[in-house]
Amino acid sequence: HARCPPVSVFHKNATSAAKKRIGCSRRLQRGPITAMSATMTRKSPLDDPQSAAFAWARYRRIMRFMFLLTVGLVAIAIALLYKFGAEEVSIHFYIAVALGIGFTMLLTSALMGLVFLSSGTGHDEAIEDPLRKDD
Repeated sequence: HARCPPVSVFHKNATSAAKKRIGCSRRLQRGPITAMSATMTRKSPLDDPQSAAFAWARYRRIMRFMFLLTVGLVAIAIALLYKFGAEEVSIHFYIAVALGIGFTMLLTSALMGLVFLSSGTGHDEAIEDPLRKDD
């Protein structure tokens, strides 16, 4: 066993009672805070409740719009398949098309919405990469 680090190098927000409870248990120890890991994060703009509320409201607005757009596209696709499709197509085909288009559109818009939320609020810049070479 390696020697346990001093209690003061555990997570900086831990209380002294929690530091004593953690002790040298290797299973519970998250590891010491090093100079490199301590500089990797800054305060995220999403930590501010007003900024977070605005960002999540915008995300919900985007998702409502995308849901309505998805419902419209599914209806158009089903109508086109019904009008120009084969004569004898099972109802299961229409259900599969509707679910496939709907799930794909909603999943894509949810993930892209999260990317927009993260990028638009500056949450991405809260991480500092010490290995990045600035030109």
